[in-house]
Amino acid sequence: QVQLVESGGGLVQAGGSLSLSCAASVRFFSNYYMGWFRQAPGKEREFVAGVSWNGKSTRYADSVKGRFTISRDSAKKTVDLQMTSLEPEDTAVYYCAADFNRSLMGAVRVGEYDSWGQGTQVTVSS
Repeated sequence: QVQLVESGGGLVQAGGSLSLSCAASVRFFSNYYMGWFRQAPGKEREFVAGVSWNGKSTRYADSVKGRFTISRDSAKKTVDLQMTSLEPEDTAVYYCAADFNRSLMGAVRVGEYDSWGQGTQVTVSS
């Protein structure tokens, strides 16, 4: 199990930017594929972005491609999500997740992730 703590959420106007960070408490951070998910009110939790154990492979949901960037810092054991050109539809609770998996592709389904953070609220006003 990995202890994950997200930070950086908040309120931003449409078109603005926001950065999220996730700190992991685990001995071997490099054993994990890391992902960001989000859940809007009344909707299912959905995949947003993922990054491989070595940071060299990333994948994104079509809805955020070109606007969001995921990255990881192995020394600090953190995963960041840089969000730009935010839209009201991006409003959700954002969750960091860890999958014990050294595949470069990673998982997009909620059930494939082993550990979750508590979530951080992102609200985009129109």
